[in-house]
Amino acid sequence: MRSYLLLLAIGLLWGSQFIFMHQAVTELPPIMVAAGRALCGSLTLGLLCLFMRLKSEHTPWRTYMLIALLDATIPFIMVAWGQQYVDSAIAAVVMGCIPFVTILAAPLFISGERITKGGLLSVVIGFVGVLVLFWPKLANGMNAGLLGAMAILFGASCFAIGLLMIKRFAKDHPVVVARNILISSAIQLLLAAPFVTDLSALTLPSQQAIGAVTVLGVFCTGLVYFLYMALIQKAGPTFASFSNYLVPLFGVMLGALFLGEQVHSTTAVALALILGSVALNQWAQQRRARREASLCQAS
Repeated sequence: MRSYLLLLAIGLLWGSQFIFMHQAVTELPPIMVAAGRALCGSLTLGLLCLFMRLKSEHTPWRTYMLIALLDATIPFIMVAWGQQYVDSAIAAVVMGCIPFVTILAAPLFISGERITKGGLLSVVIGFVGVLVLFWPKLANGMNAGLLGAMAILFGASCFAIGLLMIKRFAKDHPVVVARNILISSAIQLLLAAPFVTDLSALTLPSQQAIGAVTVLGVFCTGLVYFLYMALIQKAGPTFASFSNYLVPLFGVMLGALFLGEQVHSTTAVALALILGSVALNQWAQQRRARREASLCQAS
């Protein structure tokens, strides 16, 4: 029962990030939202590492800087920028593409990893889902809405590659890895901010915007990663990966409930296709794992 509660909490926290992002970017430049999110998230995980007495021992900071660029810095900026032009529901569905981007990129980063027939089919289905989601915007030609959705898709792709780099290069405790990535990302974003936005023109944001950035960092970035690691330890990575289903579902539902967004038929169809692609991929992975286990037992 506790595992299911953790899974729901993770889906709710990650799915709600799009609402708080929507509130934050109405008053703050995307890079400031991204920097605030990374800073609050790193402080949250830093406190958790102190409480758990975890230390960084293995991975050099130069590696963390590279991973952070793909796993946090670029995705945070792209999602924040894209949500200026698209609904939170569309952002949530696009971010649901992370699993099948990972399938395509995994053989490039992990030795022995290959794309199975089931994995390839899931990628095709997921790609059709993305086309369905983007089709109304494609029909109207190049516009801000299409660019926003494409920016979020690019951010999701970078995040997926960042996850693969973590798996290959980062050797510390998972919570330490997340903390170091967010520290590196916060440094990158704060250094870049003066070059991409006019800081002198910024006005003091409202308490609502400040609160949205704080919640994004503390809960939707820092705390949720800690819960995700706890769920993996308790129930295993396969069970934890079911959060891939819940994030876009919660994102769409919360956007409709709290922001009054209309869930268009194309969004619903795209959501079903992308979730179906994730389900097919997980089924294919479990089938492959059972087959390899039976071969090992036979030998």
